[in-house]
Amino acid sequence: MTSSDLTVVSTTPSGTEILFELGVEPAAVSHACDWPPRAAELPSVDRSRVDADRSRQRDEQAAGDVYDVDVGLLRDLAPDLVVTQSVCGVCAVDEQLVETHLDDLPTTPQVLPLSAADLEGVAGCIREVGRAVGRTDRAEGIVDRLESRVEQVGERTAAVTHRPSVVVLEWMDPIHAAANWVPELVSAAGGRYPLAETGQRSRELAWQEVRAVDPEVLVVAPCSASPKWALERRDELRSRPGWDDLRAVEEGRVYALDGRLLSRWTPRLADALERLAGMFHPGLAAGTAEVRPLADRGR
Repeated sequence: MTSSDLTVVSTTPSGTEILFELGVEPAAVSHACDWPPRAAELPSVDRSRVDADRSRQRDEQAAGDVYDVDVGLLRDLAPDLVVTQSVCGVCAVDEQLVETHLDDLPTTPQVLPLSAADLEGVAGCIREVGRAVGRTDRAEGIVDRLESRVEQVGERTAAVTHRPSVVVLEWMDPIHAAANWVPELVSAAGGRYPLAETGQRSRELAWQEVRAVDPEVLVVAPCSASPKWALERRDELRSRPGWDDLRAVEEGRVYALDGRLLSRWTPRLADALERLAGMFHPGLAAGTAEVRPLADRGR
């Protein structure tokens, strides 16, 4: 069966982005799939039950059953392949939820669960999807371009004389430090990341841990959320004790970064890397113009 004959469903934004990069348009996607723009126009196989506005409330709601799956749509589509994830059942439908509905389908599709903890794993996800849809050569080309862009940024930052200390927040309340491939990206962008090592899972932080690091650069990139979303909730950080005393705040180096770039294991991680390099070393790397200051001080 060729890729043009396959009916593919994606329940994860990362899988959807990879499929489109491979030139395969899914028959249906998750409600959270928003890139490329065409993805948002496709039928959705799920509905999120999370409707809170504040970070803390969204986090609490996510502790229960998060998604309703449109089993009727899946039955009608009778997919050959379901691209899903095995990392986190909060940000998108995961492998376990997909498998609970397999008996409801007329035929059992191949289920491809994706996960990655570092850039090597990201490349592996691209190759896995490429094999599943019969586009291995195209997948290798995508991986080559991603690795080339990472190397180019690393070459530009290799000779910097000062590597600023960096904290990247994956969530604002409760605070979570981004990890997985983020330490790897921070290093390539010319920074130091004291709160985690590459491959570790993201974790909840006490605010005092952030104050103890006193980062020179603070990046706020809520998981799968836009910079606008973070900006609208910046008081969740600015109201914390000692906010105005952080070096990053005093020096105006607190930035909002698109969490949809940073939290998904897709080729667009190269875009996130270039923007991080622009934050750490303005003018040194591409992407500087797209840096969004989050806040200066608590005014």
